[in-house]
Amino acid sequence: MTTLDTRPATDPRAPARRSWRTAPGAVLVLVGALLPWATVVLPGGAYPDLATLQFFDAPHQVTGFRLHLVLLGLAAFLPGAGRAAGVGVVIVALVHTAFLAVLGALSFGGPVTLAAGALLIWLGRPAPAPALKLPGRAVAWPVLVAAFAALLWLVSATLTAGGQSRATNPHGGAEFLAFLGFAVGLIGILSAYGVLTWISTLAERHRAFGVTVLLACAMLLPLTEAGTGYWMTVAATIGIYAATAIGLNIVVGLAGLLDLGYVAFLGIGAFTAANLAHTLPFPVAALAGAAVAGVFGVVVGAPTLRVRGDYLAIVTLAFGEIFFRAAQNDIGGLTGGANSIPGIPPITIFGQAFNQPVGGLPAGFLYYAVTVLMVAGAMAVLANLKHSRTGRAWLAISEDEDVARAMGVRTGRAKILAFLVGATLAGLAGAVFAHKLGTVGYESFDFSESVTLLAAVILGGMGTVPGAVVGASLLFVLPEKLREFSDYRLMLFGLALILIMRFRPRGLVSK
Repeated sequence: MTTLDTRPATDPRAPARRSWRTAPGAVLVLVGALLPWATVVLPGGAYPDLATLQFFDAPHQVTGFRLHLVLLGLAAFLPGAGRAAGVGVVIVALVHTAFLAVLGALSFGGPVTLAAGALLIWLGRPAPAPALKLPGRAVAWPVLVAAFAALLWLVSATLTAGGQSRATNPHGGAEFLAFLGFAVGLIGILSAYGVLTWISTLAERHRAFGVTVLLACAMLLPLTEAGTGYWMTVAATIGIYAATAIGLNIVVGLAGLLDLGYVAFLGIGAFTAANLAHTLPFPVAALAGAAVAGVFGVVVGAPTLRVRGDYLAIVTLAFGEIFFRAAQNDIGGLTGGANSIPGIPPITIFGQAFNQPVGGLPAGFLYYAVTVLMVAGAMAVLANLKHSRTGRAWLAISEDEDVARAMGVRTGRAKILAFLVGATLAGLAGAVFAHKLGTVGYESFDFSESVTLLAAVILGGMGTVPGAVVGASLLFVLPEKLREFSDYRLMLFGLALILIMRFRPRGLVSK
């Protein structure tokens, strides 16, 4: 006789055992965070947060990177969060241990914490993220406000981590990289529990409200610790290149057309606005720069009717090189050549120059506000085009142009339109670029800038709306912050890019 086994297939005690699987690693992280990290007083002063043998006055009053380690260690007790927390712990511990080793200081907490992070990664087990239930509007709106406020804090903390220069904080480079490690661990934990996907779905369902709150949070950045003239200038520059990268995302991410000379459209818009700045108000000069760049986009897009793939890349590369050499030699007397075009007046409204402080806000805030609005507009254009009939045609072309043409898509018209829209956005960004800097020179538009913009699109996530913004922010914040490492800056920058492509091959914001 066959006996039916009615016992559950899974032992009910198994989840409890798995939940405590990472407990040894988590405890070891807490121990390592409380140990001294430097055995000597460093040349630049005591190590941050009194974490030395001589200055270990308050061992239980942890701050800075040790507080981040404590938070990651506590999070590692949660089931499913051990591996993500371990990655963050390893980055934080590795950065500070290596930094102290270069300075010749022995660390007690560093090796212990590094071993604890490796143990968490080994003991942790990936699990599918749970599907969280979507709440109604009464709960969704406060959740979105809190989520975007947290994003604002993360952006501000990332910009200000480690200070502005080595002169003010000799340990700033290590603190910045360690904070990035903490951010990676935190984001990984939220992703493991499906929180990021849940918030993204909420924002998509309540799109109008989410965009409004996100825009308001972006405008509040000057009220945070990053509200200085220096960081407003950096943020405005990031916004200009982010808007340009969004235009390139239309060409490369949606239409699948490899453009290696895209920075030329940024330069065309900048030089056009610079030549008109003394005779026309900024809005007219900006529109003129966008229109002229759009016309050249059509000129470049016309040859794409006959070429594709590597040959298209060569055509666009040639266009970018032609523009660069023409600007360098001042052909037509419109670029200034080696002398550039100096003395471009700043944007002014009601007598208020945008490069001056306004009220209690720092200098450069108005330029930052302009770039925020420009990026928001570019993202709106990309989002609407992506879900339109034209956007579907671009996606079909990127998948297989021959099949798209066989299905009735007018591929030639769609490709030219992609170049037109992308170049117009870049020209508008170039106009803001010219007025913000006050001078425009050909050296700002060489081939390396095109490569950087293309890398921003690929790393951020091709075809995604926020991908270009995330990629541009990463590529322009990292070099700025890694100046603390002088000789090792480019090596660390390249290593960061390799790691992103290894673990996020479809980009930081995948489709």
